[in-house]
Amino acid sequence: MNKFIAIVGSNSKKSTNRELLKYMKKHFQATAEIELLEIKDLSLYKKSADEYVPQEALDMAKKIEASDGVIIATPEYDHSIPAVLSSALAWLSYGIHPFVDKPVMITGASYGSLGSSRAQSQLRQILDSPELKARIMPSSEFLLGHSLQAFDDDGNLKDEKVVKQLDGLFQDFVQFVNISKQLNNANEVNKQKAEEFSWEKD
Repeated sequence: MNKFIAIVGSNSKKSTNRELLKYMKKHFQATAEIELLEIKDLSLYKKSADEYVPQEALDMAKKIEASDGVIIATPEYDHSIPAVLSSALAWLSYGIHPFVDKPVMITGASYGSLGSSRAQSQLRQILDSPELKARIMPSSEFLLGHSLQAFDDDGNLKDEKVVKQLDGLFQDFVQFVNISKQLNNANEVNKQKAEEFSWEKD
């Protein structure tokens, strides 16, 4: 059984993105083991002369590296991902590179009708950066709009069409992960390139 890390891309105590990941953990428990990771306790990213990385980020990196894949749920603020998620990804690419060639599924929930579509597009660009080099599942947007009304009292998604779409995308992700395990011939070189990359070099 695959083991996935699910990152809650918000520091809100009542995030519907957390609700979505909790639902996925329960709903897909027969298919995969999903562990939720919170980023709300990470300090804001800041470069230092000694290249200090918080222990919380190091612990997260170990779990990501040991996983078969990562699911990220992001809200959308002003057509972009939250600052807390951007900061967490910066820590997770500062001297450590757990995302290199790691299969990633992007999801998102928002109160409006668009379901974090622009934030997801931005997140794809970030994950594709030289310092992260994640392997993002293509053509796979899961956009949960009107998320405050999307769940019942037991935390289940109410709309059967939405559940069917999520089921299909998750099955695709499992297949994507299994295929990705056979596509790691350049992984060692890719990690080395991520470690050596610097925007300051010519």
